[in-house]
Amino acid sequence: MTPKELGAIANRIRRRDLQAVFEAGAGHIGGEMSVTDLLTALYFHTMNVNSEAPEDPGRDRLVLSKGHTALALYITLAERGFFPKEEISTFLQHRSRLNGHPNRVKVPGVETNTGPLGHGLPVAVGMAKAAQLDGATWRTFVITGDGEMQEGSNWEAIMAAAQFKLDNLTLIIDHNRLQQGARLADTNNLAPLTPKLEAFGWAVEEIDGHDMEQICRALSPETVTAGQPKCVVAHTNKGQGISFMSDNVAWHHKVPSEDQYKQAMAELEEAAQ
Repeated sequence: MTPKELGAIANRIRRRDLQAVFEAGAGHIGGEMSVTDLLTALYFHTMNVNSEAPEDPGRDRLVLSKGHTALALYITLAERGFFPKEEISTFLQHRSRLNGHPNRVKVPGVETNTGPLGHGLPVAVGMAKAAQLDGATWRTFVITGDGEMQEGSNWEAIMAAAQFKLDNLTLIIDHNRLQQGARLADTNNLAPLTPKLEAFGWAVEEIDGHDMEQICRALSPETVTAGQPKCVVAHTNKGQGISFMSDNVAWHHKVPSEDQYKQAMAELEEAAQ
């Protein structure tokens, strides 16, 4: 699939995400917009997954550690055929399995429950270590937010991954520079991330997290360094694709008004042409 084709899918996911947040009256739309291109590249280009066999032992795994952006994952999984697209309309409704955070037991394609930040990467390290012990070739990917990297559990996992030489593990940091209520620079600023991760023994690559060609290249197995886990620092924009949401901390967890919804949808539809 070409970068242009991947971009078209990502735009479709963004439009459906916007609609679902508006209809549900809740959602973490800013971070969902920033992570969409990464999810699209993973599920439609990089990862070996089969929607007809979601528990295939040889599948690649993705842990969405920033679980509050579950809606973007649900829509991506539906687009990939893991469950009917029509089910997205039940997001956050009573008895819906599409909760505000991913649930492995309920939703096909979800690898582990996430929500409390700092939990996903340690779980992913365990998955990658299990594959290494089994001599299996499947890969583990994990997406964290940049604010999430303030959690100490992540750095314990980073040390362990380097110690175990988990070159089957790829950490993707959605580096949109914003967290709930503030800019990263105004709270506990971890930037620049690259020298810190390199000091722990990781191979690190920085990319434009909205450039499909760069994303696909960075996630390809050919870029893996033997004996080193890899981190892709993806520079993104919160609210990507929607002018008044982009790089705006207020849109971490906010629902657009009807006028804002119409404007945002018009902008995304124009970008799709």
